[in-house]
Amino acid sequence: MPEARVPEARVSVEWADRVPIMAPSRLGELWRSLHRGVGALLGAGLLLLMVLSAFLAPVLAPHDPLEAEVTKRLRPPVWTAKGTSEYLLGTDQLGRDVLSRTIYGSRVSLIVGITAVVISGALGVLLGLIAAIQGGRLDALIMRVADVQLAFPFILLAIAVVAVVGGGLLNVILILGVTGWVSYGRVVRSQALSVKEKEYVEAARALGTRSLVLVFRHILPNVMTPVIVLATFNVASYMVAEASLTFLGLGVQPTIPSWGIMLADGREYMRAGWWMAIFPGLALVLTVLSINLLGDWLREYLDPRLRHTE
Repeated sequence: MPEARVPEARVSVEWADRVPIMAPSRLGELWRSLHRGVGALLGAGLLLLMVLSAFLAPVLAPHDPLEAEVTKRLRPPVWTAKGTSEYLLGTDQLGRDVLSRTIYGSRVSLIVGITAVVISGALGVLLGLIAAIQGGRLDALIMRVADVQLAFPFILLAIAVVAVVGGGLLNVILILGVTGWVSYGRVVRSQALSVKEKEYVEAARALGTRSLVLVFRHILPNVMTPVIVLATFNVASYMVAEASLTFLGLGVQPTIPSWGIMLADGREYMRAGWWMAIFPGLALVLTVLSINLLGDWLREYLDPRLRHTE
């Protein structure tokens, strides 16, 4: 029947227009867009350096990050008067190499940031879709839970939960992931409420498309752009949150090299061993900066309105 063929054509056209396919031409456009942005290239380079240092830590680190030698404690960096080439960035209060610990510390930060974003993103997207599609009391319940959680500052909520369940790398990841779903849930809900009223979704529904297919084929792909951008920025936020919790003694165990632990140790030696806190702090700042620069570029690339204004 003609009435059935017209909506079907509309569905296919809308789907092709709205869901990006990473064809070679699109990959080339992606590279050209990245190449045009100086900040994006700088961020990509810094982030690549941090990721490589995390993967190649056993090769790049000149010393064992846990090996302590008290007779060599508080050695200054190599370029100072009393510095030696054996310890390029000096040693800490126990004689451990600061450079090696900084390199290994990137592993903890990246693992926490990426894993916590995956958990919070998956949970937030799921709850946001359920709230938008089901509506009614279930929608109201999910949003009221989100409102209650938003009433507490994120870092205070994380500190309270860590103080109750205990610290540790796994607990920190789970806490950051579970408590960070709200932003994803609210964004996905608002986007899904708009998308499900679009003509191509109504046409697919009129053609008898099953609910799950409708959600995962027509609604979910069209709400993922803000989720991807939000996830990029949240990686940096979770890295800072992990360092903050560890700095307060509620995060990663002291036996694991972490930038937060190094900052906590260095606060008591700011005069005698300023390098203990400066270098891990600088590594954290550069990593967060690189992720934020990439997040800004990704937001502009995925938003057609911002791309057309270039």
